[in-house]
Amino acid sequence: MKAISLGFRHPALLPLLSKSAVFAQLQTLKDGFGSALVLVFMVGFFWGIFKIWAGANAISKGDSEGKGGILAGIIIAAAATIMAALYTVFGMQDAVLTPHF
Repeated sequence: MKAISLGFRHPALLPLLSKSAVFAQLQTLKDGFGSALVLVFMVGFFWGIFKIWAGANAISKGDSEGKGGILAGIIIAAAATIMAALYTVFGMQDAVLTPHF
């Protein structure tokens, strides 16, 4: 089998260069997802705060569904932290993305 040299004089270096290029592309993709997560986390956080506020308002009016709204708001607002903690507990720290502001 003949290796394509792409202008390199040493075809043995080709596999090393391609792995490096793939890693660079994956790092760029990971950074892009980190930037997109900022929007998702901010919307989720404010939506969770709104749910907590609505649940507290429902409780003050005597509605029994308010407690569920408060619990749902806490879970929604803290979803990013909860998932990062679960990934860390199960040994998948590399899967945790840090949002870039």
